[in-house]
Amino acid sequence: MEEYTLADWIPFLVLMVASAVYLSRSALGLSSRRKRHNYRPLEEEYKRELEEHFLYYQNLSSTNKRKFETRVQAFIDGNDFIPRSYTHVNAEMKALIAGSAVQLTFGFEHLNLEHFRKILIYKDDYYSTITRKYHQGEVNTRGLIVLSWKNFVEGYEKHDDGRNLGLHEMAHALRLENSIYNDEYEFIDNAHIAKFERMAEAEMKEIAAGNDVFFRKYAAANRHEFFAVAVENFFERSEGFKEYHPELYHTMSLLLKQDPIRLFKGYNSVPF
Repeated sequence: MEEYTLADWIPFLVLMVASAVYLSRSALGLSSRRKRHNYRPLEEEYKRELEEHFLYYQNLSSTNKRKFETRVQAFIDGNDFIPRSYTHVNAEMKALIAGSAVQLTFGFEHLNLEHFRKILIYKDDYYSTITRKYHQGEVNTRGLIVLSWKNFVEGYEKHDDGRNLGLHEMAHALRLENSIYNDEYEFIDNAHIAKFERMAEAEMKEIAAGNDVFFRKYAAANRHEFFAVAVENFFERSEGFKEYHPELYHTMSLLLKQDPIRLFKGYNSVPF
């Protein structure tokens, strides 16, 4: 009988391990490829809203505008927009909320925030029976994004104060999406997250100590809120952010795969 050494079995063992990993990922609903939506041109009623109200879109090059439009339409097609204290959700609401999500995720070629499928829209601050407090917006693991339309609109009307409800809540959705087992799991480079959080910790300590820093006090609440506030400032006060903390700004650019400063100068390199 022919004898086999350990070296003879290695190719077989490697194949078995690879098969086990593949089957495990399939059972968890994971795959090595990202889901791809059937993108279609943006409907005219939504395009008009972006052209009139959405500064980020207005500042893009023609090439990037076309990419942005198809991503916005895909987000609208893939989500249920549910009115609360409204009779219906109009084209402006859908276009701008979708635009907010795409603005944040624009550097990722096929990122659609798959876990989040319902957008609840309130007229103003709303009362939560869970926290027993009034809120402007929230994101939860059940796949809901909740927004106060009044506060959402104010975030885009005042586009240079580092306060933007849409970007803030989408930032929470982005971090949750990155940690949920689905086709979009761990799309953010862990090394970039680790570097960001080291610098965020230092900034939070400065805020807690009462020192004068670039970010508002709410950023020190916890690392999730710091990320959301950093996202607001990354897009709305890009130049000031970069001047204040070049390394943190650069890390945000790597983490989100885009740089608004470069993007608005006509660079078509998205992802970053």
